[in-house]
Amino acid sequence: MKKDIHPKNYRLVVFKDMSNEHSFISRSTINTKETIVWEDGVEYPLVKLEISNTSHPFYTGKMKLVDTAGRVDKFKNRYQKHYDSRK
Repeated sequence: MKKDIHPKNYRLVVFKDMSNEHSFISRSTINTKETIVWEDGVEYPLVKLEISNTSHPFYTGKMKLVDTAGRVDKFKNRYQKHYDSRK
């Protein structure tokens, strides 16, 4: 195995699912500018997620997926002139 290919600066980071406000803490090397105070009163770096295992349809069994980024609206706006020309 190659030596020194893995980062050495692992630290505790809070990941927060923005669709349902679920948070969990894990070790990571990800860089982030935001912080949050965790349940133990300590301030940790914060990473905001659009989807996690608590909101993903595969894990929840619900087939409804929330479009948090507005992708459907962006698509409709982009191709609106094509829809209007058909009418």
